[in-house]
Amino acid sequence: MNEVEPKIKIENISGRAFLAFPDQTEMLLTEMIERLHIVSKPTHIYGDLLYFADIDTTSPLPYWAKTTMLAPKIIHFNSIKDAASVLRSFQRSWAPYNYHLFRRANFIQEKLPHIHLNARPFPMKIPSSPIGLYTLIDENTMLVSEKTSSVFPAGHIIFEEDHENPPSRAYLKLMEALTVSALNNGPMPKEGDFCFEAGASPGGWTWLLTKRGASVFAVDRAELAPSLMKNPLVKFTSHDAFTLKPSEIGKCDWVFSDVICYPARLYNWICKWLESGLAKNMICTIKMQGKTDWSLIEKFAALPNSRIVHLNYNKHELTWIYTS
Repeated sequence: MNEVEPKIKIENISGRAFLAFPDQTEMLLTEMIERLHIVSKPTHIYGDLLYFADIDTTSPLPYWAKTTMLAPKIIHFNSIKDAASVLRSFQRSWAPYNYHLFRRANFIQEKLPHIHLNARPFPMKIPSSPIGLYTLIDENTMLVSEKTSSVFPAGHIIFEEDHENPPSRAYLKLMEALTVSALNNGPMPKEGDFCFEAGASPGGWTWLLTKRGASVFAVDRAELAPSLMKNPLVKFTSHDAFTLKPSEIGKCDWVFSDVICYPARLYNWICKWLESGLAKNMICTIKMQGKTDWSLIEKFAALPNSRIVHLNYNKHELTWIYTS
């Protein structure tokens, strides 16, 4: 009698798999070498997904990974129905990372409980349930992990865009940063809040903050878009924002910076605000200038009540978030 091949075979495997941001695989690999001191090469590469079988799972996670598979498994299956069934047996919510076999992956996703993979309105509430990640290695094999490092599907979030009113697309970056900040019931700018924005021109962040009903003291060498210069919620001053002392600004519910400057200058400016005690919350973009100084980035990360993230709307930069 011929043995019947099992419909599903599950292999627990060691290590972790890191999903790089699009076109930033080299940034991820460089960070792993220079910051995390991981010199081994990926065991397998699946598109932008890098699997390392031999890695210290207690080491910090890289910023340049959209999400990390924290407990990877290999699943062998015979049919699309079986693939969806085994994923549902682990947990409810799953997101795909597709780099090939797109049609087959879509058929599997259709048999799973619905999750939102399209553009979303802002603000939005992030579901508290865990979300797994899977990718097809071949037609009958998946790399999966029910535990991941991101609450976003495949570490990814996009927002519905306003193509008419904002003076720049930079507001999308702030939308994502505020969404991350609001996780675990964190704060969100609201009506009546007072915000200080350094380097505000042309006003993408200021536009979003006024949409939330907050008032903004915007400082830059160049003026904001005309509509914002007329907005009663906006006070503008032409100045080098980093030379203004916190005591000259006063108490702020939020302090923001998307200024193009050397990270060391931004760090010193942030420290002055934290020492002053005048800022309840801060969001600042760390613009990389040439080779990344990881020792300085770790100083940002060590500041109390703060975290560093790489956003989907970031490019060659990181975002530092502080909530009191």
